[in-house]
Amino acid sequence: MSLQKPIIKVGVVAGEYSGDRLGAKIISGLKKTHHVELYGIGGPKIIQEGLNSIFDFSKLHVMGLIEPLIKYRQLKQLQKKLINLFIENDIDYFIGIDSPDFNISIHRTLKQKEISKNIQVVSPSVWGWRESRIKNIKRYIDLTMCLFNFEHDYYRNKDLSSIHIGHPFSELFKQDSQLVYKKYNLNPLKKYISILPGSRISEIENLLPTYIEFINLHSNKNEDYEYLIPASDQKIFETIDNLVPKSLPVKISIDSAKDFLSISDRSVVTSGTATLEAAILGASPIICYKTNPINYFIISRMLKIDDVGLPNLLLGSRKFPELIQKKCTSQEILKAVESTDFHHLNSLSEQLRTLLIGSEEIEHTNAILKL
Repeated sequence: MSLQKPIIKVGVVAGEYSGDRLGAKIISGLKKTHHVELYGIGGPKIIQEGLNSIFDFSKLHVMGLIEPLIKYRQLKQLQKKLINLFIENDIDYFIGIDSPDFNISIHRTLKQKEISKNIQVVSPSVWGWRESRIKNIKRYIDLTMCLFNFEHDYYRNKDLSSIHIGHPFSELFKQDSQLVYKKYNLNPLKKYISILPGSRISEIENLLPTYIEFINLHSNKNEDYEYLIPASDQKIFETIDNLVPKSLPVKISIDSAKDFLSISDRSVVTSGTATLEAAILGASPIICYKTNPINYFIISRMLKIDDVGLPNLLLGSRKFPELIQKKCTSQEILKAVESTDFHHLNSLSEQLRTLLIGSEEIEHTNAILKL
């Protein structure tokens, strides 16, 4: 007679595709030793692990400082609904993935009511800005699971519980170029630049027009180039497709970032995780970011770091160009593309991949279960 696995109840909140993938991997690890009952919100990967998401996780796709204020009432209602769900089901663990400003209220309430052990996956950027948030992390979060070792070092110096789980991109390698050409019906004699405008519709609508201007400028001078834009889902695809003029030599495709970056020696990428993916796959990124003036005025005065691009932060210096706010123009992007030594930057891929290796998966599971 075989022994049944013990049951644990896990509340989860994942508001981004990258967080959804991370959460699914952690939950998969827990399921090796326990029967896991899942409650909360997540994307397709966590749903595959057995979550009945109580609403579409795209409702958490907000950015900057202004958009969350505009949607404040809606976000508070979602928080309340999640908190009630977790309390009603008496969860053992709450795993908040990314979305730190949304998750912290849930961490706080659950800790004050002594409902669960609280885990935050992906550290908020307290090492870079708004360091005062560390007080709430200390009070309400039992374990922070860090993607990067410099974050883990930061927490250890603050005497807080953390583990370096590493980043999935440590296992990221180029796709076979010939297979990519065939898959998307691309001309192997052409050269390619990948354009990654972001993962949120508001982000795309804000930045893609600038990238389109760059494509216009660059393609007029370089007829041997074509431009590749990956989309994370059908809704994002439609947003991009509606913005890009049909006259431009642009290919848009869903779930194609790894393929497109693998055949590009350079890329134009909105600041975020995608900049790291591009750098590791050898599509050396021009890192871009632009928000509304009020957002930038506030954020710029809270920043403690000079570089915002993840590859530059990991390498400890600005290896890849960063075009932020007023510098984020089509002309500046063109200048960066034409003046950067991309062959030299491609050699940094392996160094970045090594920096992303974390502890073993069994250690992640044990760290949670020992809380």
